[in-house]
Amino acid sequence: MTHFVLVAGAWLGSWAWRDVLPDLRAAGHDAHPLTLSGLSDRQGEPAGQQTHVQDIVDEVERRDLRDVVLVGHSYAGIPVGQAAQRIGERLARAVFVDANVPHDGESFVSGWPDGRASVEAAIADHGGFWPPPAAEDYDGQGLTGGQIARIVSGSTPHPGTTLTEPAVLARPLDELPATYVKCLLDGPEPGDDVASLLKGETWRLVTLETGHWPMFSRPRDLADVLLGAAGDGR
Repeated sequence: MTHFVLVAGAWLGSWAWRDVLPDLRAAGHDAHPLTLSGLSDRQGEPAGQQTHVQDIVDEVERRDLRDVVLVGHSYAGIPVGQAAQRIGERLARAVFVDANVPHDGESFVSGWPDGRASVEAAIADHGGFWPPPAAEDYDGQGLTGGQIARIVSGSTPHPGTTLTEPAVLARPLDELPATYVKCLLDGPEPGDDVASLLKGETWRLVTLETGHWPMFSRPRDLADVLLGAAGDGR
């Protein structure tokens, strides 16, 4: 049995994985959707980026999980990549779903050279939190009106410190066994940093014909990708 630990990106919580879980569990695996500190039902809890890394490590260790597939979507790829190194032999594979990846000593906003100032300004203007997008910001991402409404209604402001604290890596990220899922409506190619990782022997690329939020727009297809990453493809 594989144990999937699923972490959604900025503004989201464990609820975002609702439509992915049935297929993972029907295939005989366990699935643990995780809400990070300061988000969703954990609003009000103090959170920095290293808090989010520890949230993931604690979930794995508290449940004594092994044969773990850590799944990080969007922003969550940064804490998931760090946590994947820290759980050692418990890790089977990391899966980055249209995600940012960590770079030692750099933050989430470090990877936004054109938008860093606007993200930091938004955080400063909203009491230290990055406000969720409006409904129109999800246009062109393969989402129905109902799916957009669900995302917007469930999203909560994202703790700004998690976006500005630097990542801490113990060793090169290309040593991880990893799958990168590129959602093509959000751009046809991975960024240069991911493309470099994909040149290694332990990373592989999977594409999905959908937008940046596949757990909403294509949950069954995403579940199939995750099962494939666990060696149980259908």
